[in-house]
Amino acid sequence: MKNNKLLMIMLILLVAITLVGAVALVVVLKVNGESEHKEPSIEEVLEASVDVPEITTNLQGNDFIKISFKIETDSKKAKEELEKRDFQVKNIIIQELSERESEELQGKDGKIGLEETLKEKINSLMLEGKVKKVYITQSLLQ
Repeated sequence: MKNNKLLMIMLILLVAITLVGAVALVVVLKVNGESEHKEPSIEEVLEASVDVPEITTNLQGNDFIKISFKIETDSKKAKEELEKRDFQVKNIIIQELSERESEELQGKDGKIGLEETLKEKINSLMLEGKVKKVYITQSLLQ
C-alpha cells in the first residue's frame, strides 16, 4: 500500500513538473517570437509601394508646386487597392496642396506635416490594408 501511494505521488509530481515546463516553454517561445519582429527588407518595401507621378498644382496664393510621392503600404493587397484608387489619391493630394501656402511647405516640418496628413486621408479610403508611410520623392516650389 505504501509503495502504491508513493508511486502515485511521484507520478502526480512528474506530471505537474512536465506541465509547468511545457507552459514555460510555450511562454518563452511566444515572447521570443514577438520580440524578433524585424523590419521588412527594401525589396519587401518596394513590392508594397506605389509611385505617384509628378503633380503640378496651384497652392493657396499665386505659387505653384511640382511634387511626386512614393506611398508605402502594409501589404501587396493594399498596394493593388491603392493603384486602383490612384485618381482618389491624386484628388486628395491636390486638395491638400491647394489649402497650403508656399511658406508652409518650405521647411522640413511642413513637408512632414503634409506626409502625415496625406497618410491619414488616404488611410480613410483604404479597405484592404493601410498606408504605412508617405514619402515626398521630388518637390519644386515656385
